[in-house]
Amino acid sequence: QVQLVESGGGLAQPGGSQRLSCTKSRSIPSAYVMGWHRQAPGKQRELVATITSDGSTNYADSVKGRFTISRATSNTVYLQMGSLKPEDTAIYYCNLVVLGTSRGDYWGQGTQVTVSS
Repeated sequence: QVQLVESGGGLAQPGGSQRLSCTKSRSIPSAYVMGWHRQAPGKQRELVATITSDGSTNYADSVKGRFTISRATSNTVYLQMGSLKPEDTAIYYCNLVVLGTSRGDYWGQGTQVTVSS
């Protein structure tokens, strides 16, 4: 079992920036994908950005050029969000997908990001 602990979030102004972090409770010996999804009120959860265990990244078109996902340590991932828009308002969830024979899908508790003036 793996626990994901998120931090960051809160209120930001349009055009501002914010950083989210997600820390997993232990190292993963196999390949994995770690990332962020978000869910706005009345909408489905959507992928925001992911980073693989070998460092490959992927972004939703809506955040390309504004958000950056990176690995701070072997267990912590950052989502640096810039040029924030009101439509970025959502609950952001950290996700870990472990691949291979020990496959698993884990979620954090979510953290609210609100972009408003």
